[in-house]
Amino acid sequence: MAAVKACSVLITGANRGLGLETVKQLLEDSNCPKRHIFATCRDPDGPKSEALRELAKKHPSVITIIRLDADDPCSIKESAKKVGSLLGSNGLNLLVNNAAIVARGTIQTSSVEDMKNTFNTNVIGPLLIIKEYLPYLQIAAKASGTPGLSCNKAAVINISTLGGSISTMPSFFDQFPVLPYCVSKAGLNMLTVLAAEELKADEILCMALHPGWVKTELGGEKAPLEPKESVEGMLRVIGSLTEKEQGGFLDYTGKTIPW
Repeated sequence: MAAVKACSVLITGANRGLGLETVKQLLEDSNCPKRHIFATCRDPDGPKSEALRELAKKHPSVITIIRLDADDPCSIKESAKKVGSLLGSNGLNLLVNNAAIVARGTIQTSSVEDMKNTFNTNVIGPLLIIKEYLPYLQIAAKASGTPGLSCNKAAVINISTLGGSISTMPSFFDQFPVLPYCVSKAGLNMLTVLAAEELKADEILCMALHPGWVKTELGGEKAPLEPKESVEGMLRVIGSLTEKEQGGFLDYTGKTIPW
């Protein structure tokens, strides 16, 4: 497995599913003994965050829980201020935009509200998160003193989906009628490409990653992949990324996904 040596990591939607599993596996990883994980979620005190709170109690020196609602620009700004006050002079090495919502629907059944909500959380949220945390990523890139691009230096990983692949999705649409979600994730993919173009001058890596179809609250019980296997694969891919993958779209096995 390629080592993820990023010492400071921020994960959105870290209270359940893939986000929580990512926190767990980064805890088990000994590649960075002084790792600090900023585990963010919409409602840190709510019932859906109990598992994360328990994890943080066991590892108080590693995990800091931060409130961040990807649908709330004020929450994003406040979270960045808080994380900024806790980060050392080395900045933020790895930002994982994992938080997302799913709304089912077709052209005939999708509501304006569903379209707005999914776009706000799945596209505008990641955009504002990248914007607010960019200064800390820039600090990390400068502090690394190493050439090239990698997640150990400074990187933005946008968790996307095959549903955001314009060339792939039509054949799956009957099985997965989630038009608002797919449209928003296609938007996230374009955001990734343009962010990668803009951030390369700062030597910050940016790419989109498809976790596979996973048994989570979003993926459902029919999904063939367990979160553990998906996250193991994603961390392997993240740890091996270089400038060659800048602005790319890969899945958890490292396979390139068509746009």
